[in-house]
Amino acid sequence: MQKIGILAIIAIGILPGCKKFLNVVPDSIATIESAFTLRTSAERYLFSCFSYLPNDASFNDNPAFNSGDEVWYMDPIRDVDATYNNIARGLQNADNPLGNFWAGSTRGTALFQAIRKCNTFLENVDKVPDLNEYERERWKAEVVFLKAYYHFYLFRMYGPIPLEKTNLPISASPEEVKVYREPVDSCVNYIVSLLDQAAASDQLPDRISGTENADLGRITKCIVKAIKAKVLVTAASPLFNGNTAYASLIDNKGRQLFSQTVDPQKWAKAAEACKDAIEFCKTNGYSLSTFAGNTGYILNDTIRQELDIRTAITNKVNNPEVIWPNTDSRAGDMQRYSMANIAPFTSTSNAKSIIAPTIKMAELFYSKNGVPITEDPDWNFNDRFALKTAAAADQFYIAKGQETVKLNFDREPRFYASLGFDRGIWFGNWVNNYNVYAAAGLLYVKGRAGETAARQGISNYSITGYYPKKLVNIETTVAADGNITSNTVQYPWPELRMSDLYLLYAEALNELNGPGAEVYYWINQVRARAGLQSVEDSWTQHSRDPLKFKDKQGLRAIIQQERGIELMFEGQRFWDLLRWKIAHVELNEPIRGWDITQKDAIPYYNPMLLFNQRFALRNYLWPIQTSELRINTNLVQNTGW
Repeated sequence: MQKIGILAIIAIGILPGCKKFLNVVPDSIATIESAFTLRTSAERYLFSCFSYLPNDASFNDNPAFNSGDEVWYMDPIRDVDATYNNIARGLQNADNPLGNFWAGSTRGTALFQAIRKCNTFLENVDKVPDLNEYERERWKAEVVFLKAYYHFYLFRMYGPIPLEKTNLPISASPEEVKVYREPVDSCVNYIVSLLDQAAASDQLPDRISGTENADLGRITKCIVKAIKAKVLVTAASPLFNGNTAYASLIDNKGRQLFSQTVDPQKWAKAAEACKDAIEFCKTNGYSLSTFAGNTGYILNDTIRQELDIRTAITNKVNNPEVIWPNTDSRAGDMQRYSMANIAPFTSTSNAKSIIAPTIKMAELFYSKNGVPITEDPDWNFNDRFALKTAAAADQFYIAKGQETVKLNFDREPRFYASLGFDRGIWFGNWVNNYNVYAAAGLLYVKGRAGETAARQGISNYSITGYYPKKLVNIETTVAADGNITSNTVQYPWPELRMSDLYLLYAEALNELNGPGAEVYYWINQVRARAGLQSVEDSWTQHSRDPLKFKDKQGLRAIIQQERGIELMFEGQRFWDLLRWKIAHVELNEPIRGWDITQKDAIPYYNPMLLFNQRFALRNYLWPIQTSELRINTNLVQNTGW
């Protein structure tokens, strides 16, 4: 799929336009006819349909990465685009929306244009004379999926949207062009019908495996079924299932765009889709991955456990966990901007360390006993900001003999696999020679003022003192002069992986029938890979609320925290907070980091207020740009905008 980006540019370059529709310029008839006269030109058009997939591996372009509370940046922000962090800062607006995927903007692809291009392809691909039937049907199925996914992406942001089932003809009247937003349930039903159509194709492969090849990243039945599960879980969630907050969202036909009645059957459909996707994916070789490589170092169980967790995301070759590896969206700069500087270097291409996880995210991880740190009687939450010196038993997590905050001690393995922090061990990346590594001991982050990972200038530093280690491929290395850019091992962005699907299924089952053995089973699969006991054992033995997992509401909170931990920094939490309708709680809490201006431990570990988030209720849905409403008077604006 690497060729998609280049071929898409070629295809787009030869497709001029003539008439405005939803702020989209359609293709001219003459060009469309020529695009489907040969297989080669039709293939270019196919790739142009793929080219609109959002670039989620770019932290600048992924709306869910920076719009929430997982990471933060210095103020004023330097060296990164602040578009989506400005949403987190409460600066969204209707006149010039941030991340305008409806009409298109600098940081928002015009997805209605993408849908129109998909329609054009489907309307014309049968005309291609030198295209064999297998390819024709496979291409159709792929584009039907893309059409569904673009509708879903818009639906998740805006709620009710116009459904572009076919392109309007050039001769369409002004009134025909003024389309309506369709009710939520109509949107979901149409998206699901497209996904079912794609999955029914005999020519769509079940799975594409192997190393980096031309087909890796192309659409498969596993991807289609997994996305269907995500669509139906989203539709069953409180934001879209009987949301009375949008009772006044009525169009000029008098249609109420949000159903006002909660429908439990939506969870039944979601659970069925999750089960189908999991069984199909497992049949085709997908599973929770574990580390199978050889780093060249002596490994112990602690390090290997960490690598199990890190490589589940960053392993780019035959990764059994990642159902949809987006090969057109590769984590390159994401790694450089996530990595901490471990040693002094002279290169200007060294790690930038700008992406900074918040203290709130550090607190979200469980204790080593697998329960929230607020619930574990053996973990003193009120004393979490006091200091402690690492003993020999801690040496593979925290540098032996070094002092750090108690918040960083006695945490679950995903804490150490996901976060870099002052005095924390950073395995791999910086040294790829065993002798040097053994002689120096395990390398660790030194983040206090004047030290190697600390702020050296006006930019290129973590404002919180934490680093998203999870996003850095263990094969990415730093040269002797500190250069990382030439040694970055990029990996396809994991749009959806098995642990996500397992937790979606657990959520749907709990919402449908409440706690039970099957719900626990799918959560426990994820927890076992993370080195934790089962939900039942952890809460029974280590929680102040030992019956929490037996109650539907309590288990809901457990599942939500489990998703927050397992999928942290993957662009999932923000969408989850919205669909659960708890964003107004979570995103109205303070953003904090350590006092990185200090050189001594005691003042350094003073939690500093960086920002007081303000999430208004209107922010649950994106605003439609005001100018679009003036063009099309049949559109109704989202509530609050």
